[in-house]
Amino acid sequence: MAKKIAFLFPGQGAQTPGMMKDVCESFSEARACIDKISEITGKDITKLLWETEQSVLSRSDNSQLAITAGSLAVAAALKTKNIEPSAVMGFSLGEFPALCMAGVLSFEDVIKVVQKRGQIMQAVCEQIAAENEGHAPGMAAVIGLAPEKVVEIAAACNGAYAANMNSVRQTVISATFDGLNQAEEKCKEAGARRFIRLAVAGPFHSPLMQRAADEFEKAIADVTFNDPKIKLFSNVTGKEVTKGSEAKKSAVLHLTHPVLWTDEEKVLGGFISADSVNEWTILEPGPGKVLSGLWRDTEFGEKWVSTPVGTAEAVNAL
Repeated sequence: MAKKIAFLFPGQGAQTPGMMKDVCESFSEARACIDKISEITGKDITKLLWETEQSVLSRSDNSQLAITAGSLAVAAALKTKNIEPSAVMGFSLGEFPALCMAGVLSFEDVIKVVQKRGQIMQAVCEQIAAENEGHAPGMAAVIGLAPEKVVEIAAACNGAYAANMNSVRQTVISATFDGLNQAEEKCKEAGARRFIRLAVAGPFHSPLMQRAADEFEKAIADVTFNDPKIKLFSNVTGKEVTKGSEAKKSAVLHLTHPVLWTDEEKVLGGFISADSVNEWTILEPGPGKVLSGLWRDTEFGEKWVSTPVGTAEAVNAL
């Protein structure tokens, strides 16, 4: 059977100081990728990745560039081993390297778009924090409740929204300060094991980020989004993307709409299951291993294991 590869690209929060250094030292193509991103952005990406403290690296204007750079650098290293994807999807920010790998955005455009996106989101988060005087909106992961129950609870709270459909065991809520407090009380009453406040700068993937979406829409107005050349799946719809125009629309809606990750996993899993011609391998290129863990929780996770690929050792093992 022919071998096919699916890439799952990680999202914001996966960043760690020093990430991808060993990959770039072992694969000149990965280092060339990083150097090209430095050239495009006018920013020293090696310093950002390897010499920046976690608190600074975690800012949206830094982390989004860093994670995208790290993911694309690993993809460049994998290419030297003739490992290229036939299907891609990414969690939140991870959808942008996926757009690049699918040929929807050029390498230069995806870097420029991600840089602008991070700057816009950071600025809006700072505005929100200033406006709320220490009572800023945020996000929380709900553990141990069915996703449908979390959606129901969020809908019953003022200013709360189900933001990330991570797995059958974990759903993330974005909300105002008061909305989070209300949602925590209701989730615990419903039997949630944990309600974990996340260390994020804003209420991502909810209507509370509308002003960022408005700015981002203007920023990408003249950017060309091509039709995908390989299988590509969307956070916004949870389905396959077939048109560049659809991908462009979703890139804006992405900021205010939930990440339908479990739906995407089902679509990808169904597609792989129906393929009797090819043998599939699933890889998570870039920092962290969160998505491989989420994939493990699906009905497909036992048959098709997702492998994190964030180190030179992991690349060489393939």
